[in-house]
Amino acid sequence: MIKRYYQNLEKYLEANKVLVIFGARQVGKTTLLKNFLNSTKYKYKFDSGDSIKVQEALSSQDFSRIFDYCEGYELIVIDEAQRIPNIGMGLKIIVDNIPKIKVIVTGSSSFELSGQVGEPLTGRKRTLDMYPIAQLELHDKQYKNFSRHELRENLSEFLVFGSYPAVLNQDDKEQKIIALNEITNSYLFKDIFELEKVKNSKIIIDLLRLIAFQLGSEVSYHELATQLGIDYKTVARYLDLMEQSFILFNLRGFSRNLRKEIHKKSKYYFYDLGIRNSIISNFNNLNLRNDIGQLWENFLIIERLKKQRYTGIFANNYFWRTWEGKEIDFIEEREGKLFAYEFKWQAKQSKIPKDFVAQYPEHEFKEINQENYLDFVL
Repeated sequence: MIKRYYQNLEKYLEANKVLVIFGARQVGKTTLLKNFLNSTKYKYKFDSGDSIKVQEALSSQDFSRIFDYCEGYELIVIDEAQRIPNIGMGLKIIVDNIPKIKVIVTGSSSFELSGQVGEPLTGRKRTLDMYPIAQLELHDKQYKNFSRHELRENLSEFLVFGSYPAVLNQDDKEQKIIALNEITNSYLFKDIFELEKVKNSKIIIDLLRLIAFQLGSEVSYHELATQLGIDYKTVARYLDLMEQSFILFNLRGFSRNLRKEIHKKSKYYFYDLGIRNSIISNFNNLNLRNDIGQLWENFLIIERLKKQRYTGIFANNYFWRTWEGKEIDFIEEREGKLFAYEFKWQAKQSKIPKDFVAQYPEHEFKEINQENYLDFVL
């Protein structure tokens, strides 16, 4: 068993507040809920937002009907809550009017659920983001699924196949590929297609494929639009949807108004490299690839993001680049300082650009390579 970071949901629960758990489909939200409910002391009701009866009750805004639904329970748990129309108002009625009630809801599409629960639940909710399994979860002190040595030994597997639970549970390459293709083809875009009424799924796939080949490079909406034959505003909208549905992570350029700095462009990374490699149908071993540097950069940024979110490192994340081509892969703005990181697959004793040092003397700089990366992500 791989212990998830949020394994004990008890410590996140508060009376008359909603615990909202966001995450892509198949990252393990339902399993997390069921494991928690198997040992909880609360008398609970567990339902799915796919249920027509649940949708009718919680979207009705009928106080008596909603009270009847909750009667006799201390904890209400709704999985896939984004399926329920006006779920935010229904949850507001519950937590505002039923003394000591606790509520947990999950949603696979943050753009839909957050839009519904944002204003109605202002001051009435706590939000957790859940991702494909993190390196720090694999190294959990209680279960010790992977030692540091084993994490290093399996690094190539993580770079090629990612860390979705259904993929990690497979023993051979063929089964991992089947699991990834199933996630990509059957689950990944489901909410976007259904909730946003996106009609042309081929353009979504083609756009994602273009992004997959541009890992670590600044993205131009106009260039992508030209390649796809669509409007650049449509490109921006689709990328935003994929960001909010936990497919892509947007890293923006850092600048404090130095004229040489690029700050209006973005880089996109995949929350899971297995999905990225499935999109481009490339599961070759690392010694047969020409994109190791891109995979390494994506892996480190996403694993660092997981560490930030799970362990309470509050930081603004950026890349830095000048028009002359001088760059730093990753910058964390935290604690009143800048922490700059350069990612190298092989150790190279990287040097920080002089322009950056001159402009931002309050900084720390470190190269992250195969020898020291575990401290960065664990």
